[in-house]
Amino acid sequence: MKFPRKEKDRIQELIDTIDACSLTELEGIPLFPELEDNVTFLKHLFSDCSDFVIREFKQKNSVHAIAIFVDGLIDTKEVNQALKALMILEDGDDSIEVIEEDLLPVSQIAKVDDYKKLLQAVLSGDTGILVDGNTEALTLGIRGAEKRSVNEPEGEAVIRGPREGFIENIRTNTSMLRRKLKTPRLKMKSIVVGRESNTNVVVAFLEGITDPQLVEEVSSRIAKIDIDAVLESGYIEELIQDSMYSPFPQVKYSERPDTVAGALLEGRVAIFVDGTPMVLLAPATFWMMMQANEDYYERFQMSTLVRWLRYLFVFISLLTPGVYVAITTFHQQMIPTTLLLSIAAARESIPFPAIVEALLMEIAFEALREAGIRLPKTVGQAVSILGALVVGQAAVQAGIVSAPMVIVVSITGIASFTIPHFNAAIALRMLRFPIMIAASILGIYGILVVLLIIIGHMANLRSFGIPYLSPLAPLSVGDLKDVLIRSPWAELQKRPSFMGIQNARRMDAGFAGGIERDKGQEGVQGNKHSNEEGSS
Repeated sequence: MKFPRKEKDRIQELIDTIDACSLTELEGIPLFPELEDNVTFLKHLFSDCSDFVIREFKQKNSVHAIAIFVDGLIDTKEVNQALKALMILEDGDDSIEVIEEDLLPVSQIAKVDDYKKLLQAVLSGDTGILVDGNTEALTLGIRGAEKRSVNEPEGEAVIRGPREGFIENIRTNTSMLRRKLKTPRLKMKSIVVGRESNTNVVVAFLEGITDPQLVEEVSSRIAKIDIDAVLESGYIEELIQDSMYSPFPQVKYSERPDTVAGALLEGRVAIFVDGTPMVLLAPATFWMMMQANEDYYERFQMSTLVRWLRYLFVFISLLTPGVYVAITTFHQQMIPTTLLLSIAAARESIPFPAIVEALLMEIAFEALREAGIRLPKTVGQAVSILGALVVGQAAVQAGIVSAPMVIVVSITGIASFTIPHFNAAIALRMLRFPIMIAASILGIYGILVVLLIIIGHMANLRSFGIPYLSPLAPLSVGDLKDVLIRSPWAELQKRPSFMGIQNARRMDAGFAGGIERDKGQEGVQGNKHSNEEGSS
């Protein structure tokens, strides 16, 4: 926007030009030296904004000044202390430099010289100080908005592990990550996204470990976002992913600081978004979605067994209804005779084919699951459980669906709950329907065709340039220690090589198996006896 050149008419022309503008349109408009001009301009910009406060005051040397802030976003006591310090200025102490360096009892102070920077800070919770005769203003970092306390995240509960989760305040979230990684190599780049929301986004990574090209790519994609508002990290996740129409999530999210810290230590990038407890992690692979942070807190034998169980239930969740439809429709010879007679007796009075049965039950189950999520917690679980029992029993007694179909759908639903990450479970729930339809048309062959299409799509999918099925496809044998199994920590000496990281080693090579080689406490006792014998 061009600044009017006529000095005497600049304010009025600017007011006539700018009506309802965003902060982007204020870029390059400098602060006026006359305080009265600034007050006129600010009152015009924030007309009908009852929460925007312009506090005018006079310093001891009769120099006029104003403090601007948004009521509810600032710490009132801290603002009062700052104003008290400003009101006792002596003659000749009215310059911004003197105020900044000698007078204000505030730890975070920044100088700004245009309206975009000033209002961006004020609307984020800072307090702006403008003094008559100065073309620069000060922003004081004395925010005090109400925020939720740190609690255990409900979506990622653990038996063993930290109980803290991120909240909606971005600075609280970054501080929680900083407590996990107490190193100057933890870098945090700030970006503002959204023309109207001006949402603060922080890109966090570990310098010396994360690939600089990955950091640049993530930052570039976020900076290119041109949208009116970003209200949740889901906006950014969808706008920066490689394949828009893929059902598989290409960015992982978490609300646990330990999960984010672990991802950064593997060379990934974390994206914090102000106003949401969900932190994005990129790049993501399919195997990440099958892992829980508790896998690394329990013994490796138990973690490996649980991972195998998850992979088994992924196939059950994806294929069970389709396989049942295919076998009962086309491949009855694959069923043992006794079981076939039992299924035939149960289906004798059912008026619908197996595919209609499966679709009815799957849709009803998804509706009950959604109702259980949206209802208040006190009644949500009861409604979902009782609804499933009542609807299933009534449907069987009415002859609409068969009892085996109810069992199949119930097993499928339980299997989908074992997937650790909700967005990955959603993808498998969606893919279940085309598999059932293909099974009703071509039987087992239809299931195989759809599976090949899904696997081919996943093999072709990328997340910030990383193949989605890495390290299995393309194959990286050394990285399989933390995919199909969870090897002991002593064996996980190196970070994933497919990430293109700078520092591959995470553990001293000499440590691995050292205690076992020294025979532990037995070795200590042996040394003790040998020393006693030598001394005697």
